[in-house]
Amino acid sequence: MTRIQRADERYPGGDPAAGIETRHALSFGSYYDPDNLRFGALLACNEERLAPGAGFDEHPHSHTEIVTWVVEGELTHHDTAGHTTVVRPGDLQRLGSAGGVRHVERNDADVPLVFVQMWLAPLVPGGEPAYEVVRGLDGSYDLPAADARLHVLRPAAGESAPVPAADFVYVHVVRGAVRLHADPATDLGPGDAARLTGPAEGTLVATTDAEVLVWEMRDWRKGLG
Repeated sequence: MTRIQRADERYPGGDPAAGIETRHALSFGSYYDPDNLRFGALLACNEERLAPGAGFDEHPHSHTEIVTWVVEGELTHHDTAGHTTVVRPGDLQRLGSAGGVRHVERNDADVPLVFVQMWLAPLVPGGEPAYEVVRGLDGSYDLPAADARLHVLRPAAGESAPVPAADFVYVHVVRGAVRLHADPATDLGPGDAARLTGPAEGTLVATTDAEVLVWEMRDWRKGLG
């Protein structure tokens, strides 16, 4: 089964007066939809836009795997586990909040910052926080803590890429346009997302140069591999 969510169907959030604009794909904060709480391990997929100097002051997280993909600009990260990092386009940041950690995320540059932040439920709560940055990620990134894998696809116009056959597949178009050949075939543009419940194979064909994030997730209720 395939469910499409268009960019303009995301719930607006953030604090525009403070230079923070957010678009939520799943229930988050004051936005609550009992039919849109999570998808597979995915708890949130937020498109964030921070004006120069804007950001999120120190705040806590726990029992969540937080994966951030920078699209434009530079993200400055500080956390109470002692990490201070600048994350740039093409870099993947992962914060495993485990039993609890606090962090700050800011745009300290003089240009706008755009990033996609995705929260996933860990298989086992608690433990010690973990942090890493993968510079210039090209390909896939395994997240064993959530039994999930992220594929970063950058097909040129006319190129195709397979969609993994998994219990849950989440497709998010970062830029460009693609045609998803699944059931049914659908055209997707920037900010559009598709949720595939399977396992069923599909194919993405780029109609322009594109960048696409694809989460492959297993059903934790079945016994995890």
